[in-house]
Amino acid sequence: MRATVIYGERDIRLDEVADPKLSSGGDAIVRVVAACVCGSDLWPYRGVTPTTEPHRIGHEFVGIVQEIGPDVQTVAVGDFVIAPFYDCDNTCVNCRNGVSTSCLNGGWWGSEDKFGGFADGAQGELVRVPHADGSLVATPQMPEAEQVPGLLTLADVMGTGHHAAVSAGVTLGSTVVVVGDGAVGLCAIIAAKRLGASRIVAMSRHADRQALALEFGATDIVEERGDEGVARIREMFDGIGADCILECVGTKESMDQAIRSARPGGMVGYVGAPNGGPELPVRSLFNRNVGVNGGVASVRGYIEELLPEVLSGEIDPGRVFDLQLPLADVAEAYAAMDERRAIKVLLRP
Repeated sequence: MRATVIYGERDIRLDEVADPKLSSGGDAIVRVVAACVCGSDLWPYRGVTPTTEPHRIGHEFVGIVQEIGPDVQTVAVGDFVIAPFYDCDNTCVNCRNGVSTSCLNGGWWGSEDKFGGFADGAQGELVRVPHADGSLVATPQMPEAEQVPGLLTLADVMGTGHHAAVSAGVTLGSTVVVVGDGAVGLCAIIAAKRLGASRIVAMSRHADRQALALEFGATDIVEERGDEGVARIREMFDGIGADCILECVGTKESMDQAIRSARPGGMVGYVGAPNGGPELPVRSLFNRNVGVNGGVASVRGYIEELLPEVLSGEIDPGRVFDLQLPLADVAEAYAAMDERRAIKVLLRP
């Protein structure tokens, strides 16, 4: 089979690798129908996160179950399934507490496992899912081709945007500012709207992303950054800032922007992978009673909630995929995201 392997900085290749095999009884092998490149994949691609040895990469996929172990009960061969961006058993104490990203028995696609090897990455033709009953969610029926991009967002970006909104406490009537206009930030706008926000500001400097943000439910666009951006947000909201800030980038600058844009007593929901040195100014948070909540999104717990709305077309997060490429062009997919020629790239094996 073919699978994407990262060798080092800006060195992405499509290699021939061994087909995965069932081994635990509770596992499944999924034939990938669609995968994609994530913004967090760009950290190793750019060399910010070092690659010490070549390994599989990619963590978002949907597909069709090809084989199952004898202990699997919730999915069957032939099911179309959504896989969260991590593997979990969905039964351990952390999973039961709603933090399945900290599953005591789980792992991460494409990352080093507890046995010293590397788990299957999602950007390939087949993926072995160790905990099929815990990780995989089957759709009620085989989806239409045009529904696949939206379903793929449930593997990560739509659930992550939703986690930002939930973590910030967005509710009916909330005023919201979204920091970040990538796929997660755009999905966070959808999430804020469906949770009842009365006003949603998208901080964006890119015309194509601004247009999509407005279509997704943003009411305002702010292009300023830093002190000017904070001043603009405060000016829009009674001179004090917004109720809820959704931080969807993960840099020092974006976190600073988010915290200073919150009103006294406001809340920052952060989901941006922290590879850019974000810091928490505890004295400032203390003085203004601003809260910070969030982290890596336990999207497995959101799939059943969001799935019906994706299937019905009530929400359409699949529109964040503005470029689709065959898996053979995976290196170009990374380059397009890195150079901001695409919001998010969908790959079809």
